[in-house]
Parts: sequence; C-alpha cells; structure tokens
Amino acid sequence: RDAACVPETDGNKELVTLKGEKDTLRSSSTRDTGGQLSSAQPQTKPQPSMGEDTNPISVILVSSGSRGNKLLFRYPFQRHQEQQGEHTRKPRSPYALHSTAEGAEDQDGDSRFSDAILATILATKSDMCGKKFELKIDNVRFVGHPTLLQHPLGFQGSKLDPSPKREMPTMILFNLVFALRANADPSVIGCMHTLSRRMAVVLQHEERRCQYLSREAKLMLAIQDEVAAVSDGNGSQSPFHHILPKCKLASDLKEAFDSLCTTGVIHLHINNWLELSFCLPHKIHRLGPDYIPPDAIERSLKAIRPYHALLLLDEEKSLLAQLPVDSSPALVRVVKTTSAMKNLQQLAQDADLALLQVFQLAAHLVYWGKAIVIYPLCENNFYMLSPDANICVFSPQSEQFSQQFPGNSLTSLLSKFSLPTTLSQFKNPLAPPVQEVRARQGGRQGAIFG
Repeated sequence: RDAACVPETDGNKELVTLKGEKDTLRSSSTRDTGGQLSSAQPQTKPQPSMGEDTNPISVILVSSGSRGNKLLFRYPFQRHQEQQGEHTRKPRSPYALHSTAEGAEDQDGDSRFSDAILATILATKSDMCGKKFELKIDNVRFVGHPTLLQHPLGFQGSKLDPSPKREMPTMILFNLVFALRANADPSVIGCMHTLSRRMAVVLQHEERRCQYLSREAKLMLAIQDEVAAVSDGNGSQSPFHHILPKCKLASDLKEAFDSLCTTGVIHLHINNWLELSFCLPHKIHRLGPDYIPPDAIERSLKAIRPYHALLLLDEEKSLLAQLPVDSSPALVRVVKTTSAMKNLQQLAQDADLALLQVFQLAAHLVYWGKAIVIYPLCENNFYMLSPDANICVFSPQSEQFSQQFPGNSLTSLLSKFSLPTTLSQFKNPLAPPVQEVRARQGGRQGAIFG
C-alpha cells in the first residue's frame, strides 16, 4: 500500500513514479528521490477544457413567507427587457446568423425567466428544506439548499437586545440558488451545492441570533416596492441596481459571484460577524486549459508520503496575513517551519506536530492552491525546466522575480536548466554562507516560476 519509487527510462531522461493504491504522482528526478523545478501535479487523463463552464450564470435569493414567494435579489441584473425592446425594433429572421453575444445570451438562458417565475419555482415547500435542490429547465440548471427558519415559540429576543420585544419574523424559508449551465460537470454542481449549503447555515445562524436575514429581506422588498412605484410599471429600472449599494447581503452575494468567476476563492464576513471561506478547485488546479477533477486531487493528496516536501507558492508573510484570525496554531507553525529542502517527517519534528497532522495541513494548503508537493531539493539530483513553464521575457513572473532579486533575470536563470543539471554545479565551495543562502532562495524561486 505504501508508495514505491519505480524508475522508468525514457531516452536520456529518467522518471520516478510514485505508485500507491490508486494514487499517482509524477515528477522529474533521478534514482535518488530528488526535487524538481516543475510543480508536482497529478498526471490524469486529459479532460475537456472547461473554459467558462465552471462559472455560474447567476446567484438568486428567494424567500417564502406571509407575503408569498418573493425574489429578494439576483445578480447579474436582469436585462431581458432591454433585449425585448431591441428585438421589437428589429425582428429576427429564423435564417439569420447569430452573433457571439446573442449566442452567449441564448446559451445562458437565465435572462428569459422573470422574477415572479423564479420566485415561484425556486421557493420550495417546507418538506424539501434541508435537502439538495436541483432543477433543470432547458439549458439552465438551478442548484441550491432550501433552509427552513425555525424560531422557538414565545421568542422574545436575546438579552443583548435593548428592545423589550421583537416581532415574530414573517419569513418561513429561503433558498440561495446558483444558476448553472445544464451541461455543467457533476463536480461543479456538487461544489455549488456545498457553497449554497454553507451560506444557508451562516444566514440561518444570523437570523436566529439577530434576525439579520429578515432585516435584509425587508430592506430589499421595500426598495423593490419603491422602484416599482417610481417606474410606474414600465420596468425600465432594475430594483437590484438600487439594492446593491444599500444592502450588505446583496454586496456579499455579488462578491461571491465575482470571486467564483475569477479566482474561485471566496472570503466573506457575513453581517460583519461570521467568516465564510470557500474554494472552487476547478479554478485553482489546472493543467493549461484543462482542469484537474476534484477526485483526482483527492487521490493525489492521499499519495503524500513522509519523504515529500512542501513548497509554498506565496511568501511566508503574505500567506500568514491571509489566514483567518482564529486559524489553527498548528497551521501557522507549519507555514513558518516549512522548507523546500526539508521533508515532511523533518517538518513534523521541527514543528513539534504529529506526522498525520502535518499530512492534513499540507493537503489543506495544496487544496487551496497555496503550496505544492515536491521532492526535497537536493544538490545531487538533476533538474530540468518544465515544458509548460512561461519563458516570456516580459511575463508577470519575470517582473516579480526582478523585483525580489534585483539585478537577476528569471529567463537567464531558467536557461541554465534547459538541459538536466544539478544544483551542485552552481555552488561555490569558497562562497560565504550568505551567498549560499541566496543561491538556495534563487533555487526555490526557480522551482516556483519554472
């Protein structure tokens, strides 16, 4: 069951494959388990390019209560009324060619659903609360987690509330839904449901604590009624455009949507009280245009062994600043103690942690895209530039390298590894210790950028 190093010859290059039970990690090395300049990524069967298929179409918040089913907020804003006006002015021929913008809008298909229709189909019954909600209509798939707001009888409010008595909330349930393309990957659907469930738990907690969701819903509905009265029913103005700058929950939903479409990492403070973090692995773990399936990532993380090392992709200070205030002290110790020249067993001893705990923390950092697993850097191992490395002269990596190491060029450093070479060739035995440390730091940065 333990991984075994099996050398495989391919011409003049020699590869070492870590073979475990259904686990495979691959890296360029010699017979002595050594480091590599390229990232140790799991070699899986090439998947079709996801492109923008991992991006949600929209995020929708609906509620059900004494005022019926209501669509509280949706982002992006609905634009079907403007499109209907354009189509009215210029009829579309069934034989006309579709433009790129029209094709993208038709592919999304979310804008053709009105607010009333979405409120009706997404506000489920109480029996469906606490379960996964998934509904497919044509080319749109709605994924959410309906949540029931159960308030104890005779609710008088908390002791910290100065008011003698608060009114009973009128909201019975709510559903935070993500609209996806109907052909979205099942792993993406599962991740979106997980995010919806986590946000539902946070909102339910804040509702029971201080009626946060009821206050925000009341504000959203009041703005919708105000905009509807001003617009005189012509529908020229979107009420969500006015809700966004005035409602904290609406801005949090917008930030979550934008993060899913860009970095895939979400960090929110709901009601400025509870922190919510989420990671969409399809956005972080990619091999060129292709994504790495989450199940392949989990198999690779299970293949971590004591002789592996952890290479941080961010500077120590930057990574520590990104950690939550209540983060695990063990994680902080791992970040401060880790080194590309130190295997995980040595790291566990230096950090005074159990080896199993170090495995879990290392897997956590890799999953969030903050580190990669490599072999410890060794002077006698051969290293070679990764074929997927960005060797452009004016790349962002080159500028970052020049700022961190003034007077040095990343492309000139990587050119020294065009052919397999050892780190001992760059070591001067007569050099002072300071220069040796700088050489090791340069090797670490080369491993990251190369």
